[in-house]
Amino acid sequence: MWNGSLPLYKQIANNIKDDIANARLSDGDAIPSEIKLAETYGVSRVTIREAIKQLVEEGILYRIQGSGTYISHEKIEHDILKLQGFTEEMSSLDNNPSNEILEFQLMTPPEDARDQLKIGAEKKVYYVKRLRLADFEPLILEESYLPVELFPDLSIDVMERSKYEYISSKGYNIDRRYGELIPKMPSNEMLHHFNINTGDPLLFMQAFSTFSDGTVFEYSKIYFHPHKYSFKVVSSR
Repeated sequence: MWNGSLPLYKQIANNIKDDIANARLSDGDAIPSEIKLAETYGVSRVTIREAIKQLVEEGILYRIQGSGTYISHEKIEHDILKLQGFTEEMSSLDNNPSNEILEFQLMTPPEDARDQLKIGAEKKVYYVKRLRLADFEPLILEESYLPVELFPDLSIDVMERSKYEYISSKGYNIDRRYGELIPKMPSNEMLHHFNINTGDPLLFMQAFSTFSDGTVFEYSKIYFHPHKYSFKVVSSR
Protein backbone atom coordinates (compact mmCIF):
# COMPACT_ATOMS: atom_id res chain seq x y z
CA MET A 1 0.00 0.00 0.00
CA TRP A 2 1.51 3.28 -1.13
CA ASN A 3 1.33 6.49 0.87
CA GLY A 4 -0.22 9.32 -1.14
CA SER A 5 1.58 12.00 0.87
CA LEU A 6 4.87 11.26 -0.93
CA PRO A 7 5.54 10.97 -4.66
CA LEU A 8 5.63 7.32 -5.67
CA TYR A 9 9.28 7.37 -6.75
CA LYS A 10 10.32 8.70 -3.33
CA GLN A 11 8.42 5.89 -1.63
CA ILE A 12 10.16 3.39 -3.90
CA ALA A 13 13.53 5.01 -3.09
CA ASN A 14 12.83 4.59 0.63
CA ASN A 15 11.87 0.94 0.09
CA ILE A 16 15.04 0.27 -1.87
CA LYS A 17 17.07 1.80 0.98
CA ASP A 18 15.29 -0.44 3.49
CA ASP A 19 15.83 -3.51 1.33
CA ILE A 20 19.53 -2.71 0.97
CA ALA A 21 19.85 -2.45 4.76
CA ASN A 22 17.80 -5.57 5.48
CA ALA A 23 19.60 -7.65 2.87
CA ARG A 24 22.95 -6.58 4.36
CA LEU A 25 24.41 -6.21 0.89
CA SER A 26 28.09 -5.36 0.79
CA ASP A 27 29.47 -2.11 -0.54
CA GLY A 28 29.98 -2.42 -4.26
CA ASP A 29 27.27 -5.05 -4.82
CA ALA A 30 25.04 -4.52 -7.85
CA ILE A 31 21.34 -3.91 -7.33
CA PRO A 32 18.78 -5.74 -9.54
CA SER A 33 17.98 -4.39 -12.99
CA GLU A 34 15.25 -1.79 -13.58
CA ILE A 35 13.00 -4.49 -15.06
CA LYS A 36 13.43 -6.72 -12.00
CA LEU A 37 12.84 -3.84 -9.58
CA ALA A 38 9.71 -2.77 -11.48
CA GLU A 39 8.36 -6.32 -11.15
CA THR A 40 9.28 -6.49 -7.47
CA TYR A 41 7.56 -3.23 -6.53
CA GLY A 42 4.74 -3.39 -9.08
CA VAL A 43 5.49 0.00 -10.63
CA SER A 44 6.72 1.28 -13.99
CA ARG A 45 10.37 1.41 -15.05
CA VAL A 46 10.04 5.21 -15.24
CA THR A 47 9.23 5.29 -11.51
CA ILE A 48 12.14 2.96 -10.76
CA ARG A 49 14.45 5.15 -12.83
CA GLU A 50 13.43 8.24 -10.83
CA ALA A 51 13.91 6.40 -7.54
CA ILE A 52 17.38 5.25 -8.56
CA LYS A 53 18.26 8.77 -9.72
CA GLN A 54 17.37 10.09 -6.26
CA LEU A 55 19.48 7.43 -4.53
CA VAL A 56 22.43 8.23 -6.81
CA GLU A 57 22.08 11.92 -5.92
CA GLU A 58 22.05 10.96 -2.22
CA GLY A 59 25.24 8.98 -2.71
CA ILE A 60 23.63 5.65 -1.74
CA LEU A 61 24.01 4.21 -5.24
CA TYR A 62 26.35 4.88 -8.13
CA ARG A 63 26.23 3.95 -11.80
CA ILE A 64 28.91 2.44 -14.00
CA GLN A 65 28.20 3.11 -17.64
CA GLY A 66 27.46 -0.09 -19.53
CA SER A 67 27.67 -2.19 -16.37
CA GLY A 68 24.90 -1.41 -13.88
CA THR A 69 24.03 0.34 -10.63
CA TYR A 70 25.89 -0.44 -7.42
CA ILE A 71 25.69 0.22 -3.71
CA SER A 72 28.12 3.00 -2.82
CA HIS A 73 31.19 2.28 -0.80
CA GLU A 74 31.64 3.84 2.60
CA LYS A 75 33.66 6.97 1.86
CA ILE A 76 37.14 7.51 3.18
CA GLU A 77 37.20 10.61 5.36
CA HIS A 78 40.41 12.31 4.33
CA ASP A 79 41.75 14.90 6.77
CA ILE A 80 43.12 17.59 4.45
CA LEU A 81 44.91 19.29 7.38
CA LYS A 82 47.04 16.21 8.08
CA LEU A 83 50.09 15.66 5.90
CA GLN A 84 50.48 11.93 5.35
CA GLY A 85 51.17 9.67 2.41
CA PHE A 86 48.51 7.52 0.77
CA THR A 87 50.19 4.30 1.95
CA GLU A 88 50.29 5.54 5.53
CA GLU A 89 46.66 6.69 5.42
CA MET A 90 45.32 3.45 3.93
CA SER A 91 47.33 1.30 6.32
CA SER A 92 45.93 3.24 9.28
CA LEU A 93 42.43 2.38 8.02
CA ASP A 94 43.32 -1.34 7.71
CA ASN A 95 43.12 -1.13 3.92
CA ASN A 96 45.73 -2.76 1.71
CA PRO A 97 47.40 -0.03 -0.40
CA SER A 98 48.99 -0.61 -3.80
CA ASN A 99 50.12 1.44 -6.78
CA GLU A 100 49.83 0.84 -10.51
CA ILE A 101 52.44 2.80 -12.47
CA LEU A 102 50.83 4.19 -15.62
CA GLU A 103 53.79 6.33 -16.73
CA PHE A 104 57.36 6.79 -15.50
CA GLN A 105 59.74 8.98 -17.46
CA LEU A 106 62.67 11.39 -17.23
CA MET A 107 61.72 14.68 -18.85
CA THR A 108 62.20 18.42 -19.15
CA PRO A 109 59.53 19.86 -16.84
CA PRO A 110 56.56 21.76 -18.30
CA GLU A 111 56.22 25.40 -17.30
CA ASP A 112 53.78 24.85 -14.44
CA ALA A 113 56.06 22.23 -12.87
CA ARG A 114 59.11 24.50 -13.23
CA ASP A 115 57.25 27.33 -11.53
CA GLN A 116 56.06 25.19 -8.61
CA LEU A 117 59.40 23.38 -8.14
CA LYS A 118 61.34 26.63 -8.55
CA ILE A 119 63.82 25.11 -10.99
CA GLY A 120 65.22 26.17 -14.35
CA ALA A 121 64.29 24.80 -17.76
CA GLU A 122 67.64 23.00 -17.98
CA LYS A 123 66.82 20.80 -14.97
CA LYS A 124 65.32 17.34 -15.39
CA VAL A 125 62.43 15.84 -13.43
CA TYR A 126 60.81 12.47 -13.05
CA TYR A 127 57.22 12.45 -14.22
CA VAL A 128 55.21 9.66 -12.58
CA LYS A 129 51.56 8.88 -13.13
CA ARG A 130 50.12 6.40 -10.63
CA LEU A 131 46.76 4.83 -10.01
CA ARG A 132 46.51 4.41 -6.26
CA LEU A 133 44.40 1.55 -4.94
CA ALA A 134 43.17 0.22 -1.62
CA ASP A 135 42.08 -3.42 -1.46
CA PHE A 136 42.50 -3.43 -5.27
CA GLU A 137 39.97 -0.62 -5.78
CA PRO A 138 41.12 2.60 -7.52
CA LEU A 139 40.85 5.67 -5.28
CA ILE A 140 43.28 8.25 -6.66
CA LEU A 141 44.94 9.14 -9.95
CA GLU A 142 48.15 11.03 -9.22
CA GLU A 143 50.62 12.85 -11.45
CA SER A 144 53.89 13.81 -9.77
CA TYR A 145 56.98 15.78 -10.80
CA LEU A 146 60.13 15.22 -8.70
CA PRO A 147 63.56 16.83 -9.34
CA VAL A 148 66.20 14.32 -10.48
CA GLU A 149 68.80 16.39 -8.59
CA LEU A 150 67.13 15.46 -5.29
CA PHE A 151 66.28 11.84 -6.12
CA PRO A 152 68.81 10.48 -8.63
CA ASP A 153 67.97 6.84 -7.87
CA LEU A 154 64.18 7.13 -7.99
CA SER A 155 62.71 4.07 -9.72
CA ILE A 156 59.48 2.36 -10.72
CA ASP A 157 60.01 -0.07 -7.86
CA VAL A 158 60.11 2.83 -5.37
CA MET A 159 56.96 4.40 -6.80
CA GLU A 160 55.11 1.08 -6.64
CA ARG A 161 55.59 1.28 -2.89
CA SER A 162 55.64 4.36 -0.63
CA LYS A 163 57.12 7.57 -2.06
CA TYR A 164 57.18 9.35 1.32
CA GLU A 165 58.84 6.37 3.00
CA TYR A 166 61.55 6.44 0.33
CA ILE A 167 62.07 10.20 0.75
CA SER A 168 62.30 9.90 4.54
CA SER A 169 64.84 7.08 4.15
CA LYS A 170 67.08 9.57 2.34
CA GLY A 171 67.25 11.67 5.50
CA TYR A 172 64.89 14.40 4.28
CA ASN A 173 62.38 15.95 6.66
CA ILE A 174 59.01 16.33 4.90
CA ASP A 175 57.37 19.41 6.37
CA ARG A 176 54.42 20.92 4.50
CA ARG A 177 52.10 20.61 1.53
CA TYR A 178 50.47 23.63 -0.09
CA GLY A 179 47.46 22.83 -2.22
CA GLU A 180 44.27 23.99 -3.83
CA LEU A 181 41.21 21.73 -3.96
CA ILE A 182 38.65 22.34 -6.70
CA PRO A 183 35.85 20.37 -8.43
CA LYS A 184 36.70 19.14 -11.91
CA MET A 185 35.00 17.11 -14.61
CA PRO A 186 36.91 13.89 -15.32
CA SER A 187 38.74 13.20 -18.55
CA ASN A 188 38.03 10.06 -20.58
CA GLU A 189 41.10 8.47 -18.99
CA MET A 190 39.70 9.09 -15.51
CA LEU A 191 36.29 7.76 -16.52
CA HIS A 192 38.06 4.56 -17.53
CA HIS A 193 40.25 4.19 -14.44
CA PHE A 194 37.52 5.10 -11.93
CA ASN A 195 34.63 3.38 -13.76
CA ILE A 196 32.37 6.42 -13.46
CA ASN A 197 30.10 8.21 -15.91
CA THR A 198 30.43 11.70 -17.35
CA GLY A 199 27.95 13.21 -14.90
CA ASP A 200 30.21 12.66 -11.89
CA PRO A 201 32.52 15.58 -11.03
CA LEU A 202 35.52 14.74 -8.88
CA LEU A 203 37.80 16.69 -6.58
CA PHE A 204 41.16 17.77 -7.93
CA MET A 205 44.11 18.94 -5.85
CA GLN A 206 47.10 20.80 -7.27
CA ALA A 207 49.84 20.88 -4.66
CA PHE A 208 53.53 21.28 -3.95
CA SER A 209 55.39 19.89 -0.93
CA THR A 210 58.44 21.16 0.95
CA PHE A 211 61.18 20.00 3.27
CA SER A 212 61.76 21.75 6.59
CA ASP A 213 64.35 24.03 4.94
CA GLY A 214 61.75 25.25 2.43
CA THR A 215 63.02 23.24 -0.55
CA VAL A 216 60.18 22.23 -2.86
CA PHE A 217 60.62 18.52 -3.58
CA GLU A 218 57.38 17.62 -5.35
CA TYR A 219 54.64 19.05 -7.52
CA SER A 220 51.52 16.91 -7.86
CA LYS A 221 48.14 16.81 -9.52
CA ILE A 222 45.78 14.54 -7.62
CA TYR A 223 42.34 13.35 -8.72
CA PHE A 224 40.11 11.76 -6.06
CA HIS A 225 37.43 9.18 -6.85
CA PRO A 226 34.09 11.01 -6.39
CA HIS A 227 32.25 8.08 -4.79
CA LYS A 228 34.97 6.98 -2.40
CA TYR A 229 36.37 10.15 -0.83
CA SER A 230 35.00 12.81 1.45
CA PHE A 231 37.07 15.57 3.02
CA LYS A 232 37.14 16.32 6.72
CA VAL A 233 38.00 19.67 8.29
CA VAL A 234 37.98 20.30 12.05
CA SER A 235 37.65 23.96 13.03
CA SER A 236 37.94 25.52 16.47
CA ARG A 237 37.77 28.94 18.06
